[in-house]
Amino acid sequence: MKGLEAVRRRPAMYIGDTSVRGLHHLVNEVVDNSIDEVLAGYCTEIDVILHRDHSITVIDNGRGFPVDIHPQVKRPGVEVALTMLHAGSKFGGGGYKVSGGLHGVGVSVVTALSEWFEVEVYRDGKIHHQRFERGKRATALKVTGKTKRSGTKQTFKPDSEIFESVEFTPELITQRLRELSYLNKTVKIKFTNEITGEGEVFQQKGGIAAYVQHLNRRKNALHRVVYFSRERDGRDVEIALQYNDGYLESIHSYANNIHTVEGGTHLSGFKTALTRAINSYARRHELLKEKDKNFAGDDVREGLTAVISVKLLNPQFEGQTKTKLGNSEIDGLVNSVVGEGLLEFMEENPTAARRIAQKAITAARARDAARKASELIKRKSALDGAALPGQLWDCQERDPKKCELFLVEGKSAGGGAKQGRDSRHQAVLPLRGVTLNVERARIDKVLGNQEIATLIQALGTGILDNGNGAEGDEAEEKEKFDYSKLRYDRIIIMADADVDGAHIRTLLLTFFYRYMKPLIERGHIYIALPPLYGVQNNKEMVYAHTEEQLSQVLKDIKREKPIIKRYKGLAEMDPPELADTAMNPDTRFIRRVTVEDAQKADEIFTMLMGDEVAERRQFIVDNARDVIDLDTWA
Repeated sequence: MKGLEAVRRRPAMYIGDTSVRGLHHLVNEVVDNSIDEVLAGYCTEIDVILHRDHSITVIDNGRGFPVDIHPQVKRPGVEVALTMLHAGSKFGGGGYKVSGGLHGVGVSVVTALSEWFEVEVYRDGKIHHQRFERGKRATALKVTGKTKRSGTKQTFKPDSEIFESVEFTPELITQRLRELSYLNKTVKIKFTNEITGEGEVFQQKGGIAAYVQHLNRRKNALHRVVYFSRERDGRDVEIALQYNDGYLESIHSYANNIHTVEGGTHLSGFKTALTRAINSYARRHELLKEKDKNFAGDDVREGLTAVISVKLLNPQFEGQTKTKLGNSEIDGLVNSVVGEGLLEFMEENPTAARRIAQKAITAARARDAARKASELIKRKSALDGAALPGQLWDCQERDPKKCELFLVEGKSAGGGAKQGRDSRHQAVLPLRGVTLNVERARIDKVLGNQEIATLIQALGTGILDNGNGAEGDEAEEKEKFDYSKLRYDRIIIMADADVDGAHIRTLLLTFFYRYMKPLIERGHIYIALPPLYGVQNNKEMVYAHTEEQLSQVLKDIKREKPIIKRYKGLAEMDPPELADTAMNPDTRFIRRVTVEDAQKADEIFTMLMGDEVAERRQFIVDNARDVIDLDTWA
C-alpha cells in the first residue's frame, strides 16, 4: 500500500482504537510535537483551540516545520513530515536531543485520519501554507504572506468515515494539557473552547512537585512534597512524592512527557528503590524488629502519590501508542536516583520519615489481617464445596454464560425481584443499606464488611489487590483473581431511582473498579434503570424515568384520566412491574458499564476524601446521579 493508505485501512494499529481514546490521541500527537520544541528549548507558548465544528487548532512559537526541499524525495520538509511514515526528525539524532516522538509516524497519522488538515509555518520571515485531505496533498506549499514570528499552526478535522464520533470532549483535552504544564514548567499552554466561549491557561512553574500537590489537594498529607532530580549520561530523572492518610496508591509515570499508563522500567525501578529505602530506614532505626518481616511493596506504597518523569535520548516504547517504557538501563538509573534521594530526605526529616515508616507498619498488619479475612471468605465459598451466602436466591441454570445476578437495594425490593425474576437463569442478592466506601477503607476492612464479603462469595472470582494488578515477583503475594470461576455472565446493579439509589450504585461501581476491574473491562457489569413513574393507559403500563418523559407520556396517551404511579423505590413496585422494567430481557432498561463510567464513580469518592460529612452528602447529591448519563440509555 502506498502513502498513508495503511493508516486509514488499520487505524487502530497506530492510535489504539477509533473511539474516544483514539480520537483524542490525534490531539495529543500534534501537541506532543510542539512539546518537543519546548524540550529542545525553542518554544515557550502553545495555544490549543477547539472550534465549533469540532476541528482543532494547535499553534506554537517554536522553529516551525522545515520548508526546504528534501534532497531525497524532492518535496518540502513539512510535506514529508505530514504525509510520509517514518520520516520524523527524531531518527538521525540531530533534530532533537529528547522527544516524545519515536517512530516518525505521529503527525502523519493525524493527516491520514483527518477529513482535512491545514498547516501554516512561520519561518524565515514568511508564512507558508499547505492543505491535505484524507492524507493526500490538496494544495502545494506556497508562501501566503510575511511575518516576524516563528512557529507552526496546525488545524485538522477528524474524519467521520474513520471515527465512531468526531466530537471532542474538552475535559479530556484539558486533562492532558494540565499534565504537560506540570511536566514542562517553562511553557505556557492556553486552551480555548469556542463552543462554550470558555478558556483556561496552564502554567505550572512548580513542575511535578506542584503536580503531586494538585493530586493530593483533597487529602491529608503526612509531610511536604519530596522532590529530587538527577542527570546522568544524558538522561534526566525527576521524582516527586508525598504520602497521605488514605489507603490507595496513585503513581503517574512519564517518559519524554508521554504518559506511560502501563508503567515500564522507570516504574519498576522506582518501586524497587522505594521498598528497599524504607525497609533500610526502618531497620536502621529499629522501627522493624529483628523478628519482623520486611515490608512488602504494597505496604510502602499505601497512601502514596508520586510522579515519575524521565527524559532520555532513545526511548523504547511498546507500540505506537507508547503505553509502556522498555529501556532496560532506566530501571537501574531510577532505582539508584530514588534510593539516594529518598534516604537523604528521610535522614534529614526524621519526623516525616517516622510517619512514612509507621504507615507501612500499619499497612503490613492490615495486609496480614486481610489475608486471614480472604482465607475465611474462600473457606465459605461455594467453590470450596460449601453453601452459597444465605441471602442469595440463586438460579437453577449452572452454565455461567446463561446466568444473571441482580444486586438489589434492600430486602423488600429483593423480595419483589425474587418474585419477578425468571428463576431458571436469574439470581437475586439483596444488599442491606449503603455499601462500604472502599475509597475510605483499607483492604482488611473491605474484606471484613459483610455485604462486600457476601458479594465476593456469590461471584466466586476472588478479588484483585485494590484493583491495581501486579508486576514481577509481587504478583505471587497478591490475592488471586480467577476469572474462570465467575458464576454469572451479567451482574446487574438494581438500585432505586432516587439519590440514595445513585449513591449505592456509585459505591458498588467504585468497588468493582478497585477490586474486580476485569469484570468491567470484559463487559459483565450492568446497571438497571428503574422508572420514577408508571402511567396506566387502558391495559398498558407506560413507564417514565424523568419528569420530562412523564410530560411526554401524558401528551401521547389516549386515556382521559390516566392513573399515575410514583415509585419512590423498588420496594413499591409490583413484581410484574419490576420484571418489565429491569428483569425482562425484551422490555427492560439496562446498560453495560464501561471502564470510563466506573472511573467517574471512583473519582467522585476520591474527591470526597477528607471533606466534612455534610459536604460529602451534598457532593453525592450533585454528582452521583450523573455517573451514568441518562442520554446514553437504550
